[in-house]
Amino acid sequence: MDRKIRILIVDDHPLMRSGISVEINAEPDMEVVAAAEDGLEALELFRRHRPEVSLIDLRMPKMNGLDLITTIRADCPVAKMIVLTSSAGDVHALRALRAGAVGYLLKHMLRDELISTIRDVHNGKRRIPDDIAQLVAKNAIEGQMTPREIEVLNQVAKGHSNKQISAFLFISEYTVKDHIKTILAKLGAQDRTHAVAIAVQRGFIDL
Repeated sequence: MDRKIRILIVDDHPLMRSGISVEINAEPDMEVVAAAEDGLEALELFRRHRPEVSLIDLRMPKMNGLDLITTIRADCPVAKMIVLTSSAGDVHALRALRAGAVGYLLKHMLRDELISTIRDVHNGKRRIPDDIAQLVAKNAIEGQMTPREIEVLNQVAKGHSNKQISAFLFISEYTVKDHIKTILAKLGAQDRTHAVAIAVQRGFIDL
């Protein structure tokens, strides 16, 4: 029998790690070689075990998923990594793919698509849900935020006024108003609150 696909699971929820491990280990051609609850532990385990496929949550303590993917990619350019996330935001997906992920799975899809995604990625294919791929393609050029606009958005999300944002970022209130006008247009938002909701959903900011 061919050697099994060796898999690393990275997720800060014990039940998620346990459930995924059970499903994977039930397959005759796969085995979980390690599981980590945070990014730093995952990096250590990756370097120790060199798994064929790594399943990586985006939101984790100590080192987030994007930073972990970037670090692993620099350490091992041929590493095959699949993102596990509950966020359908196109910005999260685009950042993960740019960092080096070759698969993207929403957690509600795990029961139906986890095993086939692992096999496809192991065989050199990319696996991204169609709706996520369409969002990424649609918004790859249009609707992207500049670093300064994201800074403003984060301040808006904290409930700060234009005057407070102006003082915090050392820019004029006129500039703040101009940024917010551009942000609303890019996100297709009706007001500041709506803009924050869209930005969180797409993955520009985290609350």
